[in-house]
Parts: sequence; C-alpha cells; structure tokens
Amino acid sequence: MNKRFVGVLVFAAVVALAVSSLLYRALKNSSPPPVAVPTTSKIAVAAKDLEVGAVIKEDDVKLEDWTGPFPEGSTSRPQELVGRGVMTPIMAKEPVIEKRLAPKGAGGGFSVLIPPGMRAVPLRVNEVAGVAGFVVAGMHVDVLISGNAPGVDNRQGTVTKTLLQNVEVLSAGQDFKKDPEGKPVVVQVITVLATPEQAEQLSLASAQTSVQLSLRNPMDKTVAKTPGTALARLFTGGVAMAPNLSEERRVRPAPVVPPAPKAAPKEPAFVMEIISGTKKEEHKFETAPEVTK
Repeated sequence: MNKRFVGVLVFAAVVALAVSSLLYRALKNSSPPPVAVPTTSKIAVAAKDLEVGAVIKEDDVKLEDWTGPFPEGSTSRPQELVGRGVMTPIMAKEPVIEKRLAPKGAGGGFSVLIPPGMRAVPLRVNEVAGVAGFVVAGMHVDVLISGNAPGVDNRQGTVTKTLLQNVEVLSAGQDFKKDPEGKPVVVQVITVLATPEQAEQLSLASAQTSVQLSLRNPMDKTVAKTPGTALARLFTGGVAMAPNLSEERRVRPAPVVPPAPKAAPKEPAFVMEIISGTKKEEHKFETAPEVTK
C-alpha cells in the first residue's frame, strides 16, 4: 500500500474526529436546560359563589390543587373556615382568604359589615329620593334634608341643607342581590354607615324632615361647604328675599309710649285789695305772699 495514501487517510480520520468532537460540544451547550416540574399543593377554595353576610358551611369550601405559592391569608384546612362570615363576595373556585372573612365568633349576617366604632342607620326614602334605585351597597352619597327650621324667619319658605357628605351605603333594602335582568332593585330603605353622633342626626332628620340622597363619585373625598338654600331664593336668583315692611307693620305691635307726667294743679292767684280814701285798687299775685311772723 502506498504510504502517502495511508498518511492522507489517517489525517482525514483525525480531522473528522476533531470536527465531530467540536460539533458535539456545540450541540450539547446549545440544548435548553431541563424544565423543573412545578410542585402542586392543596388549598381551600369556595365550592360555590358566596354572598356577603353568608356563614360558611362545610359544603361551601373544598380542597383544590394549587400551583405556585399560596395567596396571603389562604389555608389548606377547610375546617378552619367553617362558621366564619363572608364580608366581600367570593366566587366559586376562588381561594378563601382571611381578609374577606369576619373575625372568628362574629357570625354572619349584616352586622359583619359594620366596622368597630361605627353604626348602621336605616333611612326611609322613596324611589326619587333614593336616586331611582341606583344606590347600591358600596356607593357613597350625600344626605340632604328639607324642612322649616324652628325659631327662625319662615318667610323664606322650605329650607334645604346638606346634612352629611361622603356617607357609605351598606345596603339598599333587605336584599343585597340584583334582579334576574341585572338591574338595581328599587327599595324603600337604604342603610348607611355613620358615627354615633351622625346616627343621632340622621335619626332626628328622618323623623322631622324630608330626606333625599345625592349620589357622588366614591373617589371624590372633598367636603363642600354649602350654605343651604331656601324656597324664596329660587325666585330671586339666590339672593335673600327683602323683608316685607307692610307685613312687619301688621305683625309687629305698636310701640308702647309711656304716659306723660301729669302737671301739678295750679294754685289760684292771690288778690289784694288796697283802699285809699275813696279809691280801691286790686293787685293779683300768682302765689300767696309769705307772711312773716
């Protein structure tokens, strides 16, 4: 065999081996790393939609597989959730977390929505005063009252004044749900959240005046300073009505004039007759002359 041919063959084999080695290393380095299989664990989720005020029962929660870290406040033991009241709506298959539940022992119902130190005050309103049924739980309203203030000039007519501003609505009527068409339910009672002092004002206003609600943007926290308005100002461009002088004369009693002091009785003039011979003269004096003793 030709030695030159053998040398070329050996050289070609070495080159092929080197190229194969380099290609193998390149392909090995470019391959993606193995994907780690995510671990799953069990978490307590709602078995059905849970409405506000509901008390969780055993069949209301169940365990489901959960991939990734647990949401804050969640649990893997459904028995810890039984008997807790729901404060915000929870959808089916949604993790039940602590901040959506009432404290342990608080129970359920409407009272779980009242924060400590606050009061729930019901207001009787008609459809128009309740903003035509569009006031629902979670909205913010202003409370307006209309009536006649006692002990003031009532010639201005009925007065309307903003009593409270930015008051949160807890419920509209006895049902928190909407009708089958998704429209707000028109109700006669709207319950708002108030401080104890505001609760006293609302209770008196509801009994003695006409109450109306004014819907506002929940993001608007500004408290407007309003002087109120009266019926007479609607016809005078917002200017207070001038007093009626003729009416004042009729209503006001005539001023009492004290009687003038009586003049002392005038004493009769003193007359003195002087006779001189055949002549007779009379002299009158306003007061009697003092007699010197």
